[in-house]
Formats: sequence, C-alpha cells, structure tokens
Amino acid sequence: MLGVRGLTDKESTDILKGTALDIYRFMLKTRKPLGIREVQRALNLSSPSVAQYHLLKLEHVGLVKREMGDYVINKVLLESSIKISRFIVPRYLFYSIFAAVVLLIEVTFLKPDFLYREYFFAVIATVIFLLIFCYETAKVWLKGSL
Repeated sequence: MLGVRGLTDKESTDILKGTALDIYRFMLKTRKPLGIREVQRALNLSSPSVAQYHLLKLEHVGLVKREMGDYVINKVLLESSIKISRFIVPRYLFYSIFAAVVLLIEVTFLKPDFLYREYFFAVIATVIFLLIFCYETAKVWLKGSL
C-alpha cells in the first residue's frame, strides 16, 4: 500500500483521481462523519471494500481521518477551486465574470463615435480573455479536479 510516511502536496494531489477524488468531494460536500457503507451507497460503488480501499488511501495521505469508526475530513485541499459554503466553484469562474463585466462596460459605456483601432483592440483582447477563462472554468468542472 502507501506506507506511513508523510506525503508532499504533489503526491497527495496525485492520489486524488477517479474514485478517491469522488469520495473526497462527496465528503467535502456532506461535512459530516461517514462510514464505509454510507460512502459505498452514496456513490454507487460495487462493494464496501472498494470504498474502504479509497478511504484508506485518503487516510494515509492525511486528507481524511478516522474518528469513532467513521471517516471525517482532516485537510481541505482545493487546488483550482474555492469552497463557498457547500459548493466547490472553480476559481476561473470569478475571472470569467470579471472579464464579462469589463466587456459589457467596454461595449456599452466606452463605445466611441468612430471605431478606433485602440478600442477595437481592447474589445478583441477582452473577448479572448473571456473565452480563455470560460474554457478553463468548463475544463475544471468537467474534469472534476480540485
């Protein structure tokens, strides 16, 4: 298995993939102690031993710990996301919103009488930034990484 040594942040994020990531995200959302069978049923895992294997991986990394037979979150690790209450939101979403507001201001309030090259360049640059941030937001959401 994984041994008892402490793992670095890079190694702990490598463990957060697939089913282990799904379990960790589920535990972050519920924020209550969970047993092996609760995790297995909530995530429709094939058997309790699958849930136990991934919970042990998370425990060895130090992300969860066992308290009175149940598992609880020990360390919150959010690499490209922000936790707001019970929601995990990609941080690029905030950049996308900011770029959309800037674009809206450019198009509505800063529109000159004649189309200048500088204005055209600023609008195109803002559109490109908005597209990049929206792409990154969608990638983080679809990938499901923290």
